[in-house]
Amino acid sequence: MLIAKNIMTKDVITVQKETSVTDLAKLLTDNKISGVPVLSADGELMAVVTENDLIDQSKKLHIPTVITILDSVFYLENPDKMESDMKKMAGTKVADICTDSVTTIAPDTPLDEIATIMAEKNIHTLPVLDGSKLVGVIGKKDIIKTLMES
Repeated sequence: MLIAKNIMTKDVITVQKETSVTDLAKLLTDNKISGVPVLSADGELMAVVTENDLIDQSKKLHIPTVITILDSVFYLENPDKMESDMKKMAGTKVADICTDSVTTIAPDTPLDEIATIMAEKNIHTLPVLDGSKLVGVIGKKDIIKTLMES
């Protein structure tokens, strides 16, 4: 059975939170990848940033629905989401648009589990950690390439 270390990309392209959105877009396009891990200055995994995060900058802003009863305003949706969306849309650095809650896997994670995680959580870029050290990354293209070869 194939595991993460058999299919992961070992030469991982990374960025830091200070990287500009423009540089990120160029990096993703030039390398034909859909996302990259975001590392701290010491090399610690902090976040992941993907093409979807860049696309989110161009979407329409959804204003939450509210109702007014006796001079009180009640939000029918979470107003924090609007604030988060506005921050992403105005972001100029990776720190402004990246996803801080990162799902990671170990090098010995089986292929079927990797595929399940990616499908169920709608993840495009999955960092592979050995302990706390980033040793690789798996993208959806890695899964498809592996399926084609087998």
